Amino acid sequence: MKNSLETRLGIFVALAVITAVVILEVLGGAHFLKRGYRVYALFNNVQDLKVGDPVKMAGVQIGQVEKIRLTNNTVKVTLKLDRDAAVRTDSLASVKFTGLMGQNYVAIDFGKPGSATLEKDQFINTTEQPDLSALMSKLDNVAAGVENLTKSFTGDKIDNLLGPFTDFLKQNGPNLTTTISNIQSVSSQIRNGQGTVGKLIFEDSLYANAQGAVTNLQDATAEIKVTIAEARKVVDDINAGQGTIGKLVKDEKLYNETTETMTNLKEILQKINRGEGSIGPLVNDPSFYKNAKMSLQKIDKATEGLEDQGPLSVISIFANKLF
Repeated sequence: MKNSLETRLGIFVALAVITAVVILEVLGGAHFLKRGYRVYALFNNVQDLKVGDPVKMAGVQIGQVEKIRLTNNTVKVTLKLDRDAAVRTDSLASVKFTGLMGQNYVAIDFGKPGSATLEKDQFINTTEQPDLSALMSKLDNVAAGVENLTKSFTGDKIDNLLGPFTDFLKQNGPNLTTTISNIQSVSSQIRNGQGTVGKLIFEDSLYANAQGAVTNLQDATAEIKVTIAEARKVVDDINAGQGTIGKLVKDEKLYNETTETMTNLKEILQKINRGEGSIGPLVNDPSFYKNAKMSLQKIDKATEGLEDQGPLSVISIFANKLF
């Protein structure tokens, strides 16, 4: 009886151990028994992530999700990582899934080589993955839009769209045929080098003329450059006070003499306007104008009979008229 009880107790313990191993494997395998360290990650949405889901790096499990709770409008996830898991400070954690109906897990990338290793109780950087349900909803909306589009091009709607176009083709068929024929004829003439456009495209003389025009333009440009260079030289000479114009522009003595001359001329004109000097009375005295007018009238009368008189008579008549 004692041996039977021990046997049953042994079987019970063996079954308990097997059951515990199975439970541990289901909840995360031997990671519950491994020593490690904890880090934290903050997400806006963890999808359907659950406690016990694996933490993977490059597809290799390096830990598991230990705790999930809400805090400050975010989701704080506690990750228990293996002691030998080399997670860097610039590594990124994200919630991913193995398939449309697969298990969720936390994926961590390697980070940059040479970065420091993440210590325990620190926060790891995170990145958000698209929400699968929102993605499926968008795909459903796209599919509905495509379905509505295909419906709009079926049945009577296609007839409504193409009906006016087909009627236009039927009514203007001869005109369109003539237009197409004319276009073909014009293109054939151009291809054969006929007409203005054809000659412009195919004749070598146009190319030669264009090349000659370009050459002439280049020569003219060279001459213009020479002219500009000469003009610059003239301007430089003027600025340097060389030549007649340069001296006129730069010589202060000539400027002073010109100013003095203009001053003297101004004074002479002012005296003439005032009737001073010899020229002043001639310009301003009205009697001089009257005497000159009377003398011209006498000369005009004296010349009226010159044709019928001899030289002596002419001289005497001219003298009498004047004096």
